[in-house]
Amino acid sequence: MSAVADAVLYEGYLLYPYRRSSPKNRARWQFGVLFPRSWVEADGPVSPGVSGSADSWYQQTECLVRVRRPGAVLRLRVRYLQMQHKQVEDADGRPVESLACDDGTVQLTFEEAVPRTADLTVALAEGERTFAVGAPAGTDAQVLPGGAGRVVRRREEVRASTTLVAERLGGEVLRLRVRTANEGRAAQPRAARDRALRHALIATHTLLGADGAEFVSLIDPGPDLEEAARGCRNDFTFPVLGGPPPACSPVDGALSPLLLSSPIILPDHPQVAPESPGDLHDAGEIDEILTLRTMLLTDEEKREARATDARAAEILDRVDTMPPEVFGRLHGAIRSLTPADGEGRSGARPAWWQEGGDDGFSPATDTVLVDGVRVGGGSAVRLCPRGRGADAQDMFLVGRTATVAAVFHDVDGSTRLAVTVDDDPAAELHGWYGRFHYFRPDEVEPLGGTDVPDPETATTSSPGPTPSEA
Repeated sequence: MSAVADAVLYEGYLLYPYRRSSPKNRARWQFGVLFPRSWVEADGPVSPGVSGSADSWYQQTECLVRVRRPGAVLRLRVRYLQMQHKQVEDADGRPVESLACDDGTVQLTFEEAVPRTADLTVALAEGERTFAVGAPAGTDAQVLPGGAGRVVRRREEVRASTTLVAERLGGEVLRLRVRTANEGRAAQPRAARDRALRHALIATHTLLGADGAEFVSLIDPGPDLEEAARGCRNDFTFPVLGGPPPACSPVDGALSPLLLSSPIILPDHPQVAPESPGDLHDAGEIDEILTLRTMLLTDEEKREARATDARAAEILDRVDTMPPEVFGRLHGAIRSLTPADGEGRSGARPAWWQEGGDDGFSPATDTVLVDGVRVGGGSAVRLCPRGRGADAQDMFLVGRTATVAAVFHDVDGSTRLAVTVDDDPAAELHGWYGRFHYFRPDEVEPLGGTDVPDPETATTSSPGPTPSEA
């Protein structure tokens, strides 16, 4: 759980190629940022939502907890980063953007951040409690080798508090509200964002643990607590269960003694891949790709990256000294292949789609009309990706023939055809474990002119199940 929380804390802290001069690193810290209210609302109130990528002055978590025994205890931890301005000065005390030292190192003026933590442990009972989670101003100075100059790090005060409210909903179930707010005032309400960040809580998130109680999943609360879960209001953050996932899905809802409320949307029981040797500050990327690209940085680029930030230097050191066996593990691991018969029989085809998982939908048997022809699993098509808006890699498949494996319906109401390319030597393997190319119906041309059976009109003797049977 701590590894996931650390990934949230440093997500986007510094992005590849980890240099100050990189355009990506000129607009940093995009998640869970709580500014002074006067700065955020200079142009009007903020619109709440669960996305922590929106700037706000507060963050609110609401969750459900089921008390298992008297004397249950709640542990609450608020974590964030406090910005720290790193200013390089030469031997005469003059501020400079960069400075070369006698030992061959380079120092760059840049913005760093310091992790902050505030804890509260209380009996799990009805009531309200407020505690300070801010951080004081401070200044540290570091003399550089050979009297070349010094580095001065300055932090401005962050004023903030967290309020915990516990409300009994009935029986053994409580609703918890954790609200963290920036209580500082911006010296200039319309100052640049970089300046306002000096008084902000960055990457703010909340960890909750319980002894003698369990948190209820808001994603899978179970039928008895479904309505109460819908009533929980989460602003600029969303709580998910922590710890390892259960061996099987409980029928009465998911529970855990750990909970993480993150400004980055996560599933219940998030985990860092065991193959990952360390954080690259971009958890949405693939470790192998980032590691390879970092290896290809020039010596000059690496020199700048090391001078940019100590955490960037740690990444470069880890990549430069990575043993071959560790790098080999980054190539990937398949964790979703489960035998169709559920008994672990070697060679069984994986169930990449669980029929019945969505009422009324069955990708294996659903169909869609394309140019008047009903297309579904097994249909032959020619690929015609549109030039505008198409994936660049799909353009290499123009005119190739393919076989439709399934019809998927997106949550936004659109439809995608999952296909395997006929002359792909690995087509059978891709179909075996569910790796497909995806195209809109208007990007394929039916071949053969023959309808596949329409599940809406198919009889019970048809080869595949109807949606109601799925």
